[in-house]
Amino acid sequence: MFELHWPVAFALLPLPWLLRWLLPSADRPASALQVSFLRRLQHLEQSSSRPVSNRRHAPAILIWCLLVFACARPELLGAPLAPSISGRDMMIAVDLSASMEIRDMQLEDQPVDRLTLVKHWLGAFVERRHGDRLGLILFGSKAYVQAPLTYDLDSIALWLNEAFVGLTGRDTAIGDAIGLSIKRLMQQPASSRVMLLITDGANTAGEIAPLQAAQLAADQGIRIFTIGVGADSAREDGLQGLLNGDVDPSIDLDETTLRELAELTGGEYFRARDSASLEAIYQQLDTLEPSLRAGRPSRESIPLYPWPLAAAWLISLGMGLQQVRRQRRVV
Repeated sequence: MFELHWPVAFALLPLPWLLRWLLPSADRPASALQVSFLRRLQHLEQSSSRPVSNRRHAPAILIWCLLVFACARPELLGAPLAPSISGRDMMIAVDLSASMEIRDMQLEDQPVDRLTLVKHWLGAFVERRHGDRLGLILFGSKAYVQAPLTYDLDSIALWLNEAFVGLTGRDTAIGDAIGLSIKRLMQQPASSRVMLLITDGANTAGEIAPLQAAQLAADQGIRIFTIGVGADSAREDGLQGLLNGDVDPSIDLDETTLRELAELTGGEYFRARDSASLEAIYQQLDTLEPSLRAGRPSRESIPLYPWPLAAAWLISLGMGLQQVRRQRRVV
């Protein structure tokens, strides 16, 4: 397959004619002042009296066209090359405990529960992780692998959308979720191991303490990014049965432990108080853990520009030799 890498170079084709039209003509000195032999003078007078033929300009025009064509970088494309996968392996752990059904969040100016907002945000996040392998862990009283590491992002989004509060129990086993992520990530390249932990509470169940699990993750080179979900305050009508007046719906959120988990593993802690803060977290995670963006498919290419350059050089050499022979013939 033939292709021009810089086809815009052909815009340079009319440049010599444009310069000839814009620039003033050069003054030619009298021929008699440059020669001292009658035979040479007669030859000059005869050559100047003949009209200039367009054929004399053809080699120069051809040279210029060849140079512009070489500047356009012609190349011959071969078969597509297999893309190299350099994305990250990321396990996403989502809390499905009872507190995730608290309706203290806003989505498009409508009150929604925490899990609904997390699903909406994570759906957009997963969609952009091109080149990454994602896995999904759902945890409550126990932790379960809903999806192993896979490039099938559509399936991850589908399984996340089908999750509901209470599916894995109504307590919160943060340590078990981390331990399960370690098992799935420890066999992957050390430079690509990442875990995203999303919860709105504190560890109340499970067989392993969160900080103990985080230490194991740090030993395996796994970075943990934690997100604490919950508004700062809300009214009774948004919390379904809480006491009258202002309340703190995130009173059970253990921010201290979540922050320690992130610091211990080299990750970072984020607080999601509303939809806007989740969007800001989304942007920060893209900066901290960038995904492999979909780019132009690469192909094996053979550059062809040396050929028009060589042709232009040969024509120039021929013109120079011809001019030398003319001068010798005149003398």
